[in-house]
Amino acid sequence: MNAHLRVDWRAGLSLVGTILAFLSLAFVLPIVTALAYGGEDLWVFVVSMSVTVGFGLVLRQLDQNPDPGAREAFMVVALTWLFAAIFGALPYLLAGNGTVAHPTNALFESMSGFTTTGATVMGDISFDTHSRAMLLWRQLTQWVGGMGIIVLAVAILSQMAVGGAQLMEAESPGPGVSKLTPHIAETARVLWFAYIGFTLLLMALLYGLHLAGFAPEMDLYNSIAHGLSTLPTGGFSPEARSIEAFSPAVQWLIVPFMFIAGVNFVLWWHLVSGDTRALFRDNEFRLYLGAVSTLSVVVTVVLFFDASLQTSQTGQIGGHFERSARYAVFQIASLTNSTGFANMDFDQWGGTAKGVLLFAMFIGGSTGSTGGGIKVLRWLVILKSLRRELFTTVHPEAVRPVRMNGKSLDEEAIRGIYAFTLLYFCLFFLGILLLAADAARVGLDLETIELVTASIATLGNIGPGFGIIGPMGGYGEFPVTSRLLMILYMWIGRLEIFPVLVLLTAAYWRS
Repeated sequence: MNAHLRVDWRAGLSLVGTILAFLSLAFVLPIVTALAYGGEDLWVFVVSMSVTVGFGLVLRQLDQNPDPGAREAFMVVALTWLFAAIFGALPYLLAGNGTVAHPTNALFESMSGFTTTGATVMGDISFDTHSRAMLLWRQLTQWVGGMGIIVLAVAILSQMAVGGAQLMEAESPGPGVSKLTPHIAETARVLWFAYIGFTLLLMALLYGLHLAGFAPEMDLYNSIAHGLSTLPTGGFSPEARSIEAFSPAVQWLIVPFMFIAGVNFVLWWHLVSGDTRALFRDNEFRLYLGAVSTLSVVVTVVLFFDASLQTSQTGQIGGHFERSARYAVFQIASLTNSTGFANMDFDQWGGTAKGVLLFAMFIGGSTGSTGGGIKVLRWLVILKSLRRELFTTVHPEAVRPVRMNGKSLDEEAIRGIYAFTLLYFCLFFLGILLLAADAARVGLDLETIELVTASIATLGNIGPGFGIIGPMGGYGEFPVTSRLLMILYMWIGRLEIFPVLVLLTAAYWRS
């Protein structure tokens, strides 16, 4: 270790290299896809795989026996996600097709994929411009990033067993994950087994709908592609009109899987293991279920009584209960936990319905889920602590701890939640100001709602917003500098801010 640094950067970079070399195996699926569809872009993925594994093995030589501590864990997590996005952009650059041939756009699309944001700068999402292998790679980046790159590495690589708990904690802050089994590698495998199981189940059901005649457009390719982006709460689709391109049966089927993805996967494991009451004992799950249900009912009522709402794709919505409920439930489930799918252009909704959607974007998924955003648990703790403050104001002699699932939370944990939430909103407002200043610099006329949703949609890993970044739009009109800022926001948003920002502090590096 360097005598002037407390961070063992060689150990950190060595682990990053190990994970990168392992991640290069992800290129196998698009290689197989390219072979199955005539070999288009085959060389692109072979070269990308070779470069990634080569770079990873070089980094790995820096330390043959890395022993990461808490400081190295932050470095490993932050750099792993950054390098994954950089090397994940190689296929877009090498293929050279469409808007993602630009280096900034390629990195934007790759970062959006791995962080499961679902924001896109692809100007033309079609098989006329991009090969099936390329669009499947775009879907796959979301699936790899969904449950967590570090969690996957800890589950598979024996080398990651040392310090695995610290690495997982740095990647996925939140209670419960590390306590599932006595061994952290076993816990990681359990989470990934549940994740893989739900993904395969959705793929099978989607293709089953196609075979039964209820989903003509949902062929095997689309079933696999949308299975890869639903469970990670990703939002990418190889169809330009997202889930609107598919039948109502497909849209209804995807809703419960989006909801499942926003629930702590530890609870699903307990449920499968026979603890049938695990879900409803959990305070966070009850609030998540209540929020999604309540907001869905509100938007359903609003859409039902909006006589003017209709499009050429959807037909009349107002006065039609099934359509009102389908569009409302789908979009609330999609935006609450940051999936970002769209089953219609919700930018055409009225002000009240759009206001509810904007509110839903600030909720987020549950801890231990693949959902982004602030997270339901933090809102629950904030609400409980505010209620306690009101009570102790009236009864100053009372001692009233904040309880979660029957257990008292310590004050340090509560302060941490307040600090995260405050920092999250500071970054959100800073993002609005920076995007507005950059747009003014280049003469781009943007509405306030476009700036607001661009900031929250990238920081919260949501994807679509309103206006030019609506569900049928994209981020390609923003200046390069704004796109770079949003790449940073997607990165720090996925890692819940601190693992990235801590690297920028002098105290982290000094002895």
